[in-house]
Amino acid sequence: MRIRYFITSIIVGLFVILPLSGQHTYQKIYVFKIHEEIAPPALKTTRDAIKMADSLQADLLIVHIDTYGGMVDAADEIRTLLLNASMPVWAFVENNAASAGAFISLACDSIYMKPGATIGASTVVNQEGEKVGEKYQSFMRSRMRSTAEQNERDPDIAEAMVEAQKTIPGVVDSGKVVSFTVKEAIRFGFCEGEFSSIEALLDYYQIEGYELYRHDENLVTKIVKFFMRPVISGLLITAIVLGIFFELKTPGIGFPTLVAVIAAMFYFVPLYLEGLAAYWEIALFVIGLGLLVAEIFFIPGFGVAGVLGGVFVFFSLVFALVKAAPDAGAIPLPDTENLLKAVLTVILSMFAAFGIIIAFGRSALNSRLFKRVEVVSVESKNEGYVAMPILPATLIGKQGSAISNLRPGGNVEIDNEIYEALAIVGFIDKGARIHVKGIDNFILLVELA
Repeated sequence: MRIRYFITSIIVGLFVILPLSGQHTYQKIYVFKIHEEIAPPALKTTRDAIKMADSLQADLLIVHIDTYGGMVDAADEIRTLLLNASMPVWAFVENNAASAGAFISLACDSIYMKPGATIGASTVVNQEGEKVGEKYQSFMRSRMRSTAEQNERDPDIAEAMVEAQKTIPGVVDSGKVVSFTVKEAIRFGFCEGEFSSIEALLDYYQIEGYELYRHDENLVTKIVKFFMRPVISGLLITAIVLGIFFELKTPGIGFPTLVAVIAAMFYFVPLYLEGLAAYWEIALFVIGLGLLVAEIFFIPGFGVAGVLGGVFVFFSLVFALVKAAPDAGAIPLPDTENLLKAVLTVILSMFAAFGIIIAFGRSALNSRLFKRVEVVSVESKNEGYVAMPILPATLIGKQGSAISNLRPGGNVEIDNEIYEALAIVGFIDKGARIHVKGIDNFILLVELA
């Protein structure tokens, strides 16, 4: 009798416990979307969402994924954020989790997919869709393996999603990159279930009385993300270069400088807010722009100040695109791993600007819009303006004296006549004897006698 009672108790207990084993006690659930290219804006969304979920003390974080992939470095940072999240993380694949999207999905504790969704195909390619070198493929293979291992998924299959090198019996033949449908992903342990919506998923696990929070971005965040897009950053660099060029071409008009400054603001401010652009990188740009302005308005010709200004502007634009290295010191130097990519971005944007200059430069300078902002006033003789006389070539070779300090410009006296002069070597003190070496427009070029 006692044995029968004992067995009956066990059976009843199992019927009570088994349904409860599928239940979860998540009360606060936070959901955010990655429905875009994996790039700095998606990284910002992830960082903001995790921060908000932490502040709400959420019990569960769900990443709603629909992406064809994107930048490896941004995906790797998102992967690290998800692996280190303080709460369980689920991925819900809406349609595609391709390339970097699959990488991010593997970083989640559980993966769920909508009917018709796919996951995989994580080969690293360039912007033209061509497969890049072994260095990048090897990095991606190792990261996919380690991420799969951390969440107890088959590392060989994860590696086969990157490159068609392995034959996995029953999974993939050699020469094919792994990409799973929902049923295949469930079969091989890369998906925990197929559901039509997040609500259906939560209902399946009998999660009741939960609060569902959806990540909502304000207008400022949307604007910042827009200007952080690689294409927009490239266009802003092009606008900066065009503004500087047209200011150099027709100094004094001011409008191109204004365009360059506004483009620089939209370029640097979002990057600064996201911790990419450091204060010293912005200062480097301001100094470079200041040197170029000084070259235009105060220093004749195009010399050291102009070249140095151009170099400062170039490197400030490059460094702002690269995150500071984790082990950086007082001056947060960029992460060298991504420095080359930033250099190429800036150079390509500059080439685009030069292409526009070559194609439209002359017509732009003569356009009606440009004439509206160009200084075109005429200093006529009727208004009292008198042209300076052309200096005779006979002055070349003559000697005189400086009647003011030439640093480098000033005045000299030759044969009881006063002329404007420019010291071509160093500075010349007042009272020193000078020797005329040449004439530039209406100015004598002189040196110490």
